[in-house]
Amino acid sequence: MVEVKVDKALVKKVAQNARLELSEAELAKFTPQLKEVILDSFNLLDEIDADEEPSFQPIKQQNKLRKDEVKPSLSQDEALANVNVMLRDRGYIKGPKSL
Repeated sequence: MVEVKVDKALVKKVAQNARLELSEAELAKFTPQLKEVILDSFNLLDEIDADEEPSFQPIKQQNKLRKDEVKPSLSQDEALANVNVMLRDRGYIKGPKSL
């Protein structure tokens, strides 16, 4: 277990991260409270029997891939059948210029 030194400097840092301005009296009040939270509450985690393999998904997932099969597709004329004649160019669809 990593020992954490809970002092006024740590309480100031936590307060600064939370964008709180604490007076010296508040620092003195909150230091033992933060120490209690960190040391007492988090030490309970050491008592947990965690010999199990970590699980990030409740249900085991597998990739479901389809087989690659060659199937007939549209001919070039069929693919361009609904394209405006002005947008056709040498068997391709002409799009806007990009700079």
